[in-house]
Amino acid sequence: MARIGFSFRTSKHLLIRSSSLSSSSQSHQFLRQMSMATQSAVSTLSDLGLLRSQGLIGGKWVQAYDGKTIQVNNPATGEVITNVPCMGRKETTDAISSASEAFKTWSKLTANERSKCLRKWYDLLIAHKEDLGKLITLEQGKPLKEAIGEVTYGANFIEFYAEEAKRIYGDIIPATLTDRRLFVLKQPVGVVGAITPWNFPLAMITRKVGPALACGCTVVIKPSELTPLTALAAAELSIQAGIPPGAVNVVMGNASEIGDTLLESSQVRKITFTGSTAVGKKLMAGAAQTVKKVSLELGGNAPCIVFDDADIDVAVKGSLAAKFRNSGQTCVCANRIIVQEGIYEKFANAFVSAVKKLEVGYGFTESVSQGPLINDAAVQKVESFLQDATSKGAKVLLGGKRHSLGMTFYEPTVLGEVNNEMLIASQEVFGPVAPLLRFKTEEEAIHIANDTNAGLAAYVFTTNVQRSWRVSEALEYGIVGVNEGIISTEVAPFGGVKQSGLGREGSKYGMDEYLEVKYVCMGNMGGNA
Repeated sequence: MARIGFSFRTSKHLLIRSSSLSSSSQSHQFLRQMSMATQSAVSTLSDLGLLRSQGLIGGKWVQAYDGKTIQVNNPATGEVITNVPCMGRKETTDAISSASEAFKTWSKLTANERSKCLRKWYDLLIAHKEDLGKLITLEQGKPLKEAIGEVTYGANFIEFYAEEAKRIYGDIIPATLTDRRLFVLKQPVGVVGAITPWNFPLAMITRKVGPALACGCTVVIKPSELTPLTALAAAELSIQAGIPPGAVNVVMGNASEIGDTLLESSQVRKITFTGSTAVGKKLMAGAAQTVKKVSLELGGNAPCIVFDDADIDVAVKGSLAAKFRNSGQTCVCANRIIVQEGIYEKFANAFVSAVKKLEVGYGFTESVSQGPLINDAAVQKVESFLQDATSKGAKVLLGGKRHSLGMTFYEPTVLGEVNNEMLIASQEVFGPVAPLLRFKTEEEAIHIANDTNAGLAAYVFTTNVQRSWRVSEALEYGIVGVNEGIISTEVAPFGGVKQSGLGREGSKYGMDEYLEVKYVCMGNMGGNA
């Protein structure tokens, strides 16, 4: 394994709380403590062989062919964790070829053999969950407890699909003629291009690669250039689990070149993507060139409807979890909290009190629940949405500015008196800002919730059982959480409607995305042999 580079890069945006760090020496001590924590994690991961700094093609760890690299930074501190290859068309072409060659043998293994490999991979992921959690915190920023939770969640997809691998059933159809027999087979689609985002650097990979491998497909993974290290560590563990060379490949770097190569290749028969709606549309159009299967998990604009009859404690707890998980950087985050007027003031006061208790800081600090945003562009987006909202009459009930820790930390924020004319009500803010909107009637709440091109997740808080059914059925969303803010699980189908995507991930339905259905008609079956 290549030696890992490490440096500390200070930022002009790095500010320290004046109340707790009043002197220059204290400030340097704070920086030094963060740096030491990062260096300790890097050292541990390096010793375990989990801090990889090369791409994986055909079972071999390789640099970019032209030697170019990109930095991977810790968003909480500005430290450069390491450099990884800046790969492009040539490397992706070789990765596709390796996957295509491996498909010839991997797809021919029995379901039981593939299942055993996946089970071993799951066991290794769980055995290293604390180590992988540290890696996620390093490159993505989320608090360590939350990062370890992601590892468990991500590993569960591998376990689930290790079991589902043995349950790919065909069918026998009653024939219309006596001398015919009609069969339906399900076969792996082939090489899969998996393009994943930075906000869940492990789970978004396992949710795609697990079912793909279980079906007999092979994969070329393109992780986000912001968080490639977790993908590389997971790939290393897949090798240790006995998944053969070429079945799992990882390339990163020039996103447009890698994406175009995957789209143009006739060997790649499936594209699976999680990310923005804009990029998803481009991939969908590009896949038309070779008529590939496509599954897309795209942006959301999740409504969280709180009715007058809601249990206020349940509603606050659920809304808090739905909004501030991963500092608001998830596609199913509550983007609009729509509160019935009879409970609005009570809910707003209780919600603000709960948000005040959220501690912002470095992810390796045990009490921290809110990490940094991924980069300064993310902070600038939050600031622009906030400026737009306040200029149109929204009231800042809490927060509303960069955190005193500096870098890309942002104060957990609550906005009141938000309306549909504001950007924050119509587009994903992807940050720790909770906008509160009022409504009068159930019909109005449903109209507000559905008045968007997005349709991924929605939340409803009510103690009325009839209303919970009625509203769930009326909401134009792929996922609805009733009196619950954490809805993701490997055993249920995850995906959206409208412009939030195509297809489903997780559950038994996630297998269908990687299978082709073949009909076989056998004639002359009625006579004696």
